[in-house]
Amino acid sequence: MLFRLFILFNLSFLNLLACQGGYTSCQKKIIDSHSLSNQTISIPIKNNRRIIYSKTKPKAKILKHDPFLSLYMIIDDTKFKYPFMSNYKIPMGIASVNNKRAIEGKIITEQIGLNKFALFSEVLSTPSLLLTSCCSLEGFVTPEGIIEKEYIDRFIKIKKVSYSDIGIRIKDEQKLVIVDAINPFLEGNNFKLDDCILTFDGKKVSNASTLMRWILFSKIGSSHTVKLKRGEKYLTLNMRSSKRNGGGYLSDTFLEFLGISFDKNLNIIKIRSKAKEYQLKVGDKLIQINQKKITTEAQILKMLSEAKESSNLLFQRDGFQFFVKIKSI
Repeated sequence: MLFRLFILFNLSFLNLLACQGGYTSCQKKIIDSHSLSNQTISIPIKNNRRIIYSKTKPKAKILKHDPFLSLYMIIDDTKFKYPFMSNYKIPMGIASVNNKRAIEGKIITEQIGLNKFALFSEVLSTPSLLLTSCCSLEGFVTPEGIIEKEYIDRFIKIKKVSYSDIGIRIKDEQKLVIVDAINPFLEGNNFKLDDCILTFDGKKVSNASTLMRWILFSKIGSSHTVKLKRGEKYLTLNMRSSKRNGGGYLSDTFLEFLGISFDKNLNIIKIRSKAKEYQLKVGDKLIQINQKKITTEAQILKMLSEAKESSNLLFQRDGFQFFVKIKSI
C-alpha cells in the first residue's frame, strides 16, 4: 500500500513539474523518450510497452497491430520511467509538440471513425504529438490528420484488433447526423441515403464522430436499435453489427465486404477466397462503375450506395478491359 502511494506521489509530482514547465517539458520528454523519428511516432506507455504509428512494419517484437490506423504495440526494452498517458479531464489547452517546437491551437473537426481523421486549427508539421501542457496525450499528428486519443487508448486496451460495422458511413450536416453511404452487400441493411439518425441504443446522437465511435467500438455481432427520420417519417431500425473490413489506411469502398481490397490508385491488392467467383486478379484496376468514370474511394462508395439490384464494374488488366457484374443484397 505504501509502495503504491509512493508511486502515485511521484507520478503526481512529475505531472506537476510538467504542467509548470509547460510544453517545454513535453518537448524534453519527447526527446528523452525518442518518440519522434522521420515519419514515425513511438511513445512509451505503461507496462514497458510502446505504441508505434508507422506505415512500415517496425523491426521489433510486435504484440499487436491495427492495420486500419497503422498502429503497433511492441515491448519497450528501454523501460522509460515516465510513460505517456491520456487524461480525460477537459484540457486547459493543447498543442502539437515535436522535437523543435510546440504549436498551440484546438481540434476544429473531430475524427469521424476510420474515414476522416481530426483536423487542427493551425498548420502542423508531422509527425508530432498532440499534448496538454501537462504532457497528457490527446492524439497522434500524422500526414493524413490526427488520430485521437480514444482510438489510441482502445488499441492499448483490447486484446484483438477489430471494429464493428452496421453498413453506413455518416457525416455532420447542419448540426444533424446524416447517412452519407450505405453498404449494398450487407444483408438486412435497411438504411437509406440521407437518413437522419436521432438515437443509437437509446442515446441521443449529437455528432458523427461520437456515433461512429459507438458503432466501431461495439462488439461484433451485437444487436442495436437506431431511431431515425426519413423525410417526414420517424422509423426504428433493429440490426446486428458485422465486422468492419475497410477504412483508415485500408481501402474502404464496400467491396472489401466481398473480399476485394484496393490501393489508393484503385488497383486490387488483395482478393479473399469468397471473391474468387468474380475471376479478378491482383493488379486489376477499377476504372468505371455503371458507365461512370471513378478515381477515388469516395466515388465508389457513392456509386454503390445508389445502385439498385446490381452494379457493372469495369476493370482494366494489361490493356484489356472487362466488366464484372456484382449483385446487391
